[in-house]
Amino acid sequence: MTDTAQNTARNTASGADVQEQQAGNGGAHTFLFDGEWRYQAAEQLRPKLNEFSANGQGGAEIDLSGVTAMDTAGAWAIRRFMTQLQDAGGEVKLTGDKQRYIDLIGALPEKLPEPAADDNSSTLFERIFAPLGVGVKSLWDDVLAALYILGSAVRGAQLKLGRHSGLSPAAIVNQIDQMGVKAVPIILLMSFLIGAIIAQQGAFQLRYFGAELFVVDLVGILQLREIGVLLTAIMIAGRSGSAITAEIGSMKMREEIDALKVMGLSPVGVLVFPRLVALTIALPLLTIIANFAALSGAAVVTWAYSGITFATFLARLQEAVELSTVMAGMIKAPFMALIIGVVAAVEGMKVGGSAESLGKCVTASVVKAIFVVILVDGLFAMFYAAIEF
Repeated sequence: MTDTAQNTARNTASGADVQEQQAGNGGAHTFLFDGEWRYQAAEQLRPKLNEFSANGQGGAEIDLSGVTAMDTAGAWAIRRFMTQLQDAGGEVKLTGDKQRYIDLIGALPEKLPEPAADDNSSTLFERIFAPLGVGVKSLWDDVLAALYILGSAVRGAQLKLGRHSGLSPAAIVNQIDQMGVKAVPIILLMSFLIGAIIAQQGAFQLRYFGAELFVVDLVGILQLREIGVLLTAIMIAGRSGSAITAEIGSMKMREEIDALKVMGLSPVGVLVFPRLVALTIALPLLTIIANFAALSGAAVVTWAYSGITFATFLARLQEAVELSTVMAGMIKAPFMALIIGVVAAVEGMKVGGSAESLGKCVTASVVKAIFVVILVDGLFAMFYAAIEF
């Protein structure tokens, strides 16, 4: 059986049809629709409707009394037929006792909107600098959102409007456990390996100059001043920053943020402030752990690779490292913690209603937090050099 015969058989089974009745003395035409006006029937009867509309003149009535079923495709076919009759001239009315079908057809527009044409008239200057302007505008919006989050977290720490204090120690302790305690194993492993690698490479290069002992100076100053806090912050940005964005974003998708506002609670105070406090406490402590782990890894490698004993390592470390070296790294930790938390919260508040939006915001949160952390570390380095710290 051919495709045309199959379509005809399906159309006959549904009983869909349209007949024309012309009133005398130039009266209005009446078109009788009956059967099930679904997709197949509408497609099959389109040529017949086009023929009727091409010959139509004056007013017309469309009687839907015989229609037993209709889907959107059938309604669109009748709506298009009405538009064609109206374009030919005259008024077209829907009649019959099937009000639900009349309402469905009446809700459809007369014509579909034309697709917007691609605007290729922009100049080369616009094509180059328009994305730059959009990026600057987006950056400014992120800065404003970050300032709003930070200000709201500082001033609006209360959980409910009108309370003298809504700070929940339990929430902060729970976040410290999630972001700090559970991050200790990966921080220990990463820092131990980083210290061991720096020590091995330093000892390998300094061996040519007979100065292998100075690898202790290299590892101690580099780890305590720069690498320890920086790599710890990067790890926390990837681990905890992404978690904050995902948690806040999923709550925003489920409209739990709006529910907090309806209940009179501050979303920033309930969700963001405990996480900021926990990060500010956890990141310096994790930095201390990372420094000890890195120095331990360096001590093991220098003992195994260069024969430097642990006692010699510690003695040289005390001579090379000053209190200012330790403080130079530790001062950065709270600032990096605030950056990670604020960036993660801003991106979490941007999440829309789709899983794709959540994934993009989590990715943007990690990338932006790492970028800003490295940028701030560079600014601190220049500031320390300027004040000779």
